[in-house]
Amino acid sequence: MPKPSFVEWEPTEELQKKALDSLETARDTGRIKKGINEATKAVERGNAQLVLIAEDVDPPEIIMFLPGLCDDKKAPYIFVNNKNKLGEAAGIDRPTAAAAIVVEGKAKDLVADVVEKIAGIRK
Repeated sequence: MPKPSFVEWEPTEELQKKALDSLETARDTGRIKKGINEATKAVERGNAQLVLIAEDVDPPEIIMFLPGLCDDKKAPYIFVNNKNKLGEAAGIDRPTAAAAIVVEGKAKDLVADVVEKIAGIRK
């Protein structure tokens, strides 16, 4: 399946795994927002430390606006290949299109590392 049009850059598998691990850790020790609506609100309010966006959302129009919004609000974001893995990392039994880390908790160093690598890739 070809990449959706909203995927402007491709993170490595290792970076995606690290981002999902940071989401799991933040879920347990910090605070996260699950789902496109909650993630969007976190970005708009300037609370999002890292936004994870699933690439395999159908229809893609549901999520197309989020990378641009993240850029406008200077919120770092990363694409993950699978909405099921994203939902699992967020601690829900359903797939999810997006999630945002609001309070890192013990994932602070992990999130900082992911954000730094994202900035390096996007230059």
